Amino acid sequence: MKGWSDKTLQDLCINVVSGGTPLRSVSEYYENGTIPWLKTGEVKKSFIYETEEKITERGLQGSAAKLIPANCVIVAMYGDGDTAGNVAVNKIPLATNQACCNFVLDPSKAHYRFVYYYLKGNYSNLINLKLGGSQQNLNAQTLRSFPIKVPPLKTQE
Repeated sequence: MKGWSDKTLQDLCINVVSGGTPLRSVSEYYENGTIPWLKTGEVKKSFIYETEEKITERGLQGSAAKLIPANCVIVAMYGDGDTAGNVAVNKIPLATNQACCNFVLDPSKAHYRFVYYYLKGNYSNLINLKLGGSQQNLNAQTLRSFPIKVPPLKTQE
């Protein structure tokens, strides 16, 4: 199609990060938390406006969790059943667990809604990339190199 180009997900991003889980044994990481913290099971909600749990600033600093801005595309890399391969957009800044691959898109290259719906439409292609034994998972490197056909930004919008 005229004006469309072949890219990878990483080509469209400012950053690609996974998250982390603060130690459950450290109560100060969760008690009175104010930072939304997303688990892979919640990725099924598609558009995330709130999370089941929150962590504290100390929990964020004391773990591999990273705060991501709103409107990132999040892909569940693993989880039971059909969790891996699910895609969401966070409508609020939040942190995620390590089973989420978070794509911080470059708004000059890609519109988050276009990428979200492209990946939703390619769910079967995503799950065909799962690797492993009894619980098959996706990995960040595979997701970074996932091919995507991208029209001009105006068309994406």
